[in-house]
Amino acid sequence: MKKILIVDDEEKLRGLMARVIKLEGFEVIEAGDIKTAWKKLDQSDIDVVLCDVKLPDGNGVEFSKALKEKYPLLEVILLTAYGNIPDGVQAIKNGAFDYITKGDDNNKIIPLLYKAIEKTELNRRVVSLEKQLGERRSFDAIIGKSKNLLACIDLARRVAPTDTTVLLLGETGTGKEVFAQSIHQASNRGKKSFVAINCSAFGKDLLESEMFGHKAGAFTGAVRDKKGLFEEANNGTIFLDEIGELAPELQAKLLRVLESGEFIKIGETHPTKVNVRVIAATHRDLPKQIEAGEFRSDLFYRLSVFQITLPALRERTADIAALANSFATQFALKTNKKITALSPGFIQALEKNPWNGNIRELKNVIERSVILTDGPVLDIESLPFEMQHPRQDGGKNMSAFSLASSEKLHLQKVLNYTNGNKAEAARLLEIGIATLYRKIDEYKL
Repeated sequence: MKKILIVDDEEKLRGLMARVIKLEGFEVIEAGDIKTAWKKLDQSDIDVVLCDVKLPDGNGVEFSKALKEKYPLLEVILLTAYGNIPDGVQAIKNGAFDYITKGDDNNKIIPLLYKAIEKTELNRRVVSLEKQLGERRSFDAIIGKSKNLLACIDLARRVAPTDTTVLLLGETGTGKEVFAQSIHQASNRGKKSFVAINCSAFGKDLLESEMFGHKAGAFTGAVRDKKGLFEEANNGTIFLDEIGELAPELQAKLLRVLESGEFIKIGETHPTKVNVRVIAATHRDLPKQIEAGEFRSDLFYRLSVFQITLPALRERTADIAALANSFATQFALKTNKKITALSPGFIQALEKNPWNGNIRELKNVIERSVILTDGPVLDIESLPFEMQHPRQDGGKNMSAFSLASSEKLHLQKVLNYTNGNKAEAARLLEIGIATLYRKIDEYKL
């Protein structure tokens, strides 16, 4: 049953409207002033508000603006004994569905109610569809169908609609920020700001200013007021990456935000209040940091209300082909190349690699391959040398981006160019022949 709230201080007129509207099959709730109306709105899911313009504790035109800000899906019809054009124009600007004169327009009330209810139902259907589509799209950015990845996505979908603090765990490069963005987009805050900050990227003092802001003159160089990222994220989500690097003083300040929703800017004495959802991430073992006295246990318990541990890439090799294809398409567009396929040998080499840098390292390798490839197919020859020829002695592969890896690849290319002529290779490399032999032995070329 649709619910109508009538807000009017004239009790007899309010009662008469209530009886007429009830005969149409609606549930009617009454209020004699704005204060009572707010209480009724908080207690019931109202569809339409019929509101007098002149009320004992305020103006209905301004009340309609506050109503639409807090309850954007309901509709407001304003009633006035003395209609005037400026009030009517302002009412519509404030989001009112219509503005009618008492007495003269009584016959319009019931038809208007039905139209307003249709609009309310449409508003709710649109929001519901947007939420469903937003949730689907938000998690589309997470590529892969492996069992352990899907388990993480399921957890993220479940926690997304809540305001619960989330702690994302896992090795560096496993896609924690992508998960954080997906959770935000699938939440009720999805249309508000998503702000990300890496807690290891700044010194303590600069990080405090970045997170919480400062007043002009608070310190040397503070020439104007600065809003912190928590203020920028108000009503949205803030993502605190590498939370394990946060200094003890800032841990205490963050704990206060989580507990009370307020903080004090540098140079200010009064608190600033915010409504922010916090998603944190770390590759560190926070319980061990607590034991070592490096991380507050009370902050850990507030951050880890809901934990999701993301799998390393080597634990989801079934997803490597899909990720590689996605990155290849992305970088082909950026470099204006036409990459149509990834060869089976290329994919097999990727799947055999340990990926100590996880998805981030894979992405870098694919970008490198796209740059080096002239044809339409990414083949194994475009991969770093150690991925083309993995060690057979049980030793650990070098990182694809270490300096030693680059040197080894360059040496191999020069030796290939000289058809194995070491003297010529040493001349081209501008090193002694003894040095070349030592490096050949070192890299097992």
